[in-house]
Amino acid sequence: MSKGTPTPLALKLSATPVYAAVITFLTYAMVYGFRKPFTVATYQDVEPVWGVAYKSCLVISQVVGYMVSKFYGVKFIAELKRFGRGKMILLLVGISWLSLFFFAIIPAPYNIPVLLLNGFPLGLIWGIVFSFVEGRRATDFIGAALAVSFIFSSGFVKTVTGFLQLQFAITDMWLPFFAGLAFLIPLLLFIWLLEKIPPPSEADKLLRTERKPMLLHERKEYVKTFFPGILTLLIIYVFLTIFRDIRDNFAADMWVEMGFPNQPEKFVATEIPTTIIVLVLISAMIYIRNNLKALMISHIIIGTGFLLAGISTLIFMQGHLSPFYWMMLVGLGLYMGYIPFNCVLFERMIATFKYAGNVGFLMYLADSYGYLGSVAVMLSKSVFHIQLSWTSFYSYGVMVLSVVGVIGTLISAWYFKSIFNNKFHTNEK
Repeated sequence: MSKGTPTPLALKLSATPVYAAVITFLTYAMVYGFRKPFTVATYQDVEPVWGVAYKSCLVISQVVGYMVSKFYGVKFIAELKRFGRGKMILLLVGISWLSLFFFAIIPAPYNIPVLLLNGFPLGLIWGIVFSFVEGRRATDFIGAALAVSFIFSSGFVKTVTGFLQLQFAITDMWLPFFAGLAFLIPLLLFIWLLEKIPPPSEADKLLRTERKPMLLHERKEYVKTFFPGILTLLIIYVFLTIFRDIRDNFAADMWVEMGFPNQPEKFVATEIPTTIIVLVLISAMIYIRNNLKALMISHIIIGTGFLLAGISTLIFMQGHLSPFYWMMLVGLGLYMGYIPFNCVLFERMIATFKYAGNVGFLMYLADSYGYLGSVAVMLSKSVFHIQLSWTSFYSYGVMVLSVVGVIGTLISAWYFKSIFNNKFHTNEK
């Protein structure tokens, strides 16, 4: 180890990674305040639309907006420049919040398309936030903090929104707008602090490969080079996104089905342990300097998550696990699979094969198909009137997910290890 390269201990004690982790976590947590509040309400007093529950229509509309933004983000985030990013986040959040105002004043069901406008700008923000921290020796730790904000923020925002509704008797239609107002001021502060994060150092670029915008021909070349592995990862991620999205959007409905209505604290109670466990697990990757080894360990974590989700669901379906612990364990398993994609897997994949590019391109490629799958599944249940509660539908689906996920993870790990050994490792020798 050269004198100029900090040891893992020195890196651990550095203020910059901790600062970046805290600020990215808090920034993205506030963004969730504009995305998830409407899911707290059940909208049971609103008539179905063409036989489809009104809330399902809202969820599908927002997810379609999110999906379209991910397809657009493949180009937008891949080619993102490194200036004006804070203003871009403010603009996107402003559009999203304004859409919630129109959601409140436009009568149902004509306000359903407004949720599409809400979802589109929000879908681009993750890539902008992550661009501040990728390509660093501490990205595993920082990225883990950003990624677990998905877990914590979803439960936290629903809990805050639930208490706002109970304390101030806010109607279902105005609830998302006022919830967004509660998160707006802290978001402005955190965006300002986000822009204070220093850029990657020369040592970061040496160990993790310099990150730069990727043009169309560069993106095509990258996909062509690693197509079998990328395709396998996309399939895995589609399944993860589907069931993570169902859990995120219909957790309130599942709690009601399982006999726990009007208990907003349940959202955060199940998510805090999951957040802590996943954060510690993924953050520990910072100590693994060998990028290939870290890539393989990421696959092990993902595969273990699939097993945990499947086994806990099987025990729950047999009546041997309480709803609370099932929601917590299946959530932990799903996020053990989902979170590495968002902070470690693609980050270490780029570093392993020394390919100058950015994580945003790969992440948005995966997200676009992930949300396409999520829309397809929700449409299938709602439009074709599948006669299962969300709890039953989710349980049976997770069982299938766990089997597909384990098999796909094994194939992906074998492929990338083989590519490294047969091409890159041989060339180095």
